[in-house]
Amino acid sequence: MADRAGKRSRGERAGLSRELVLDSALQLVDREGLRGLSMRRLGGALGVEAMTLYHYVPSKEALLDGLVERVFAEALPPSVKGAPWQEQLLGYAASLRETLLRHPGVLPLAVTRPMATPAGLDAVERGLGALTGAGFPLGRALDALNALSLFVVGHAAAEVGVGSDADPEGRTPGSAGSLARLDAARYPLLTEAARTGTGADDAERFRFAAKALVTGFAAGVGAESGGAGRLR
Repeated sequence: MADRAGKRSRGERAGLSRELVLDSALQLVDREGLRGLSMRRLGGALGVEAMTLYHYVPSKEALLDGLVERVFAEALPPSVKGAPWQEQLLGYAASLRETLLRHPGVLPLAVTRPMATPAGLDAVERGLGALTGAGFPLGRALDALNALSLFVVGHAAAEVGVGSDADPEGRTPGSAGSLARLDAARYPLLTEAARTGTGADDAERFRFAAKALVTGFAAGVGAESGGAGRLR
């Protein structure tokens, strides 16, 4: 206990906080990916022993949850009082995509780990408040937030190629380069799209789909409540 207390005091003298630990972990993942993240390396980056970090994050799993929290918190745009709920959701979606693309190393975590920390749940609560205030039943509000968040995370993951295997020439399946090699007689529309770049703008594709989703959510106002699902 005395040794642990000494390590904690050294961390405190170093000016550490949970927020600083998470920010440093995020910077490490940005540089080296998730494989480069360990408590030992993170401690080294902060100038403390690895055991000191457990005063701020109790486990490696808590650290990973904190990274998801940090990215989603960074993505949360300022609350605009009186703004239409559609505008709030589209602003959140655009901000979340941009943030995930700035931190692609965290995308595998965002895909696989539900929002579980208090700060992350605060963001969900804020979104639910905006939707229920606009007339959504609670279940439908949660459905809408889940659907939009999953769409944004999935779109960003596709943009950076999470889980995709490139061919020997660096092309991923479904990319313009791979589609351009298809048989034009059998796939005239796909090869034309690949040749002309039609539908290849990720940002434009994202805006179109996000707006379509949010427009469709309007049908949920006043509808029967749906299932709770998983929080993201």
